[in-house]
Amino acid sequence: MFTKFKSIDSAFRAMRLFMLCVIAMCLIICGLTVFKGYEVANKAQNRIYVLMNGKALEAIAAERKDNIPVEARDHVKTFHTLFFTLDPDEKVIQGNITKALYLADGSAKKQYEDLKEANYYTNIISGNVSQQLTVDSVSINMDQYPYSFRCFATQKITRPTSIVLRNLITEGQLRNVSRSDNNPHGFLIERWITLQNRDIKTEAR
Repeated sequence: MFTKFKSIDSAFRAMRLFMLCVIAMCLIICGLTVFKGYEVANKAQNRIYVLMNGKALEAIAAERKDNIPVEARDHVKTFHTLFFTLDPDEKVIQGNITKALYLADGSAKKQYEDLKEANYYTNIISGNVSQQLTVDSVSINMDQYPYSFRCFATQKITRPTSIVLRNLITEGQLRNVSRSDNNPHGFLIERWITLQNRDIKTEAR
């Protein structure tokens, strides 16, 4: 009789241990499922799709600090391209300069006013001159704020009778400002000066 009770007690304990193991395994599986689900949802929130030319391109969001050097170089490149790419059309010149001046402070506006006073833009229009700028490289010192930069570029000036290539070296500083439609990178160029701008090659047309 006692042996029978002991067998029932042992079976009950074994069953209880088994059930506890099953419950523990279920809790572990549920915990892992919730964790993985949260991880996938978090990754999905940092991922967007951009429609370009009928194709969906994946874009991944990142913290700004991860992209500051890239954004800073692109800001400098965009400014120089807008400021120095000109065609013999007053609206094109004014449009490019207006966009460029949103990206820089009064130091750029002063250079624009000096060029305007010297009839630089009037001569471009009257002489049917086109000017294109290719930024070769931009070096930025990220160790100290505001970030100092130096831009190396090549100007191609197309006149009715010749094509002139000029090298351009400028430097300045970058300060953080609020992002906007006119300034998507959130930087402002300060203390901008031209260090060198001289002819390197002239070709007859």
